[in-house]
Amino acid sequence: MGALPVYRWRLAPDGYATRRQLRALGLRLGGQDVAAEVQRPRRRRGPLVAYLYRIDLALPVRPMTPGRQAALEAAMAARQTCPNCRTDVGYCIPRSLGMCVPCSDLDTESAA
Repeated sequence: MGALPVYRWRLAPDGYATRRQLRALGLRLGGQDVAAEVQRPRRRRGPLVAYLYRIDLALPVRPMTPGRQAALEAAMAARQTCPNCRTDVGYCIPRSLGMCVPCSDLDTESAA
């Protein structure tokens, strides 16, 4: 495998896209490898790098099935349920706290 083509920021040719750009077009990688990269220079650090994939090799996004939808809803419910008070707090619980913010505040007050 040869070296990847490297393009400067905003100068990549048509026919390439990042993962996010592919998703916005309703496409997925489909198992292809990185085709090129774009580098954005920075003053005091190394350049920012974005990997590009070929649009013509990308496949359509798979449709959401009822089973996948149910699994996604269950996963989100688990992320939003506090393990201490067992309530759905309506937001994703921070992993750094491990519990909802009110329970975390009560825990820090009792420790002090």
